[in-house]
Amino acid sequence: MAKNDRLPATGNDHGLLSVLMARFSALGDVAMTIPVVYSACRTYPDIRFVMVTRPSMTGIFINRPDNLTVVGADVKQDYVGPGGLRRLVSELKKEYHTDAFVDLHDVLRTKVMRAWLWLGGVRVSRLNKGRGNKRALTRRRNKVMLPLISSRARYREAFFRIGLPVQEHFEGLYGRGGKAPVEAFAEISSPKCGDEKWMGLAPFAAHRGKIYPVKKMEEVLRDIVARANVKVFLFGGGGHEAEILGAWAGKYPGVVSLAGKKYGFPAELALMSHLDVMVAMDSANMHLASIAGTKVVSVWGATHPYCGFKGWRQTDADTVQLAMTCRPCSVFGNKPCYRGDYHCLDGIPPGMIAQKALRYLGGREDV
Repeated sequence: MAKNDRLPATGNDHGLLSVLMARFSALGDVAMTIPVVYSACRTYPDIRFVMVTRPSMTGIFINRPDNLTVVGADVKQDYVGPGGLRRLVSELKKEYHTDAFVDLHDVLRTKVMRAWLWLGGVRVSRLNKGRGNKRALTRRRNKVMLPLISSRARYREAFFRIGLPVQEHFEGLYGRGGKAPVEAFAEISSPKCGDEKWMGLAPFAAHRGKIYPVKKMEEVLRDIVARANVKVFLFGGGGHEAEILGAWAGKYPGVVSLAGKKYGFPAELALMSHLDVMVAMDSANMHLASIAGTKVVSVWGATHPYCGFKGWRQTDADTVQLAMTCRPCSVFGNKPCYRGDYHCLDGIPPGMIAQKALRYLGGREDV
């Protein structure tokens, strides 16, 4: 199509042909970009969008728009330091003829990339993380307890600043109310049987301030298995997580552990789309289940939904947290507990979590 024949979806002459985006951080943060990135692609079908992220993250961009290309770049081995990042920028610009860059991370690596692209005449924009507001929300004294805008809204602002207002065109990885074909997760499980309900349980997170006590989470699992006709899938990593979840799977009927099995994101996301509910911490699995279109009962400790990291289209009614004046004490859950006892997590009764999950499982809620 000739340039003069291009009709931007917004009716504005944005003058862009190829937009590069970057986010290299944790899995949950990359997952949060998907509703906005997919919406941008569908708002501007005449633009080619290129998302560069870590190689291990590329698998979550399933059922992506035709005008989205996802590139895995190892910035810890293959593109190390300013020189490596300059080479990465040069390769991407040459391959995709980049004329705009949306920095969805705003850390040292992407700042270096942004600088090289700007010096090369590329239009650039960056994510505003709202660091000052987050410090005010998490400081120990004189907190400003007001909800901040979501990370997804911040991503949309970054596109807006480059002249690309984004319309909402994301209805989940499998469409509105859609589910993945059962063949996509056949390696993990056969399809549902009769009136059986499916629940996911992801009890771990990257930091102590976001992990509900393991023994209490086992109580949640025991209560749910006893009260509902449910099959439970346990999500987690390798090592001690796989050991704990494997022990639970061996102890309770109808419980399957996926921890350490490495089925891959396409299979696990497909399975998530068939869950009736996921119980998760403020973690990557909360965000993955959300974009798969699944309801999530999320458990919050040192962190807080006010920081802007609630799952896509998740509700306050499905949030489990304690009202404490010291919360939130951390944006990411990685700071030492102000009190020293993590009561924000230890003080949550297992029945509070089980009851919220049972509303989606058809079991008795008398916990």
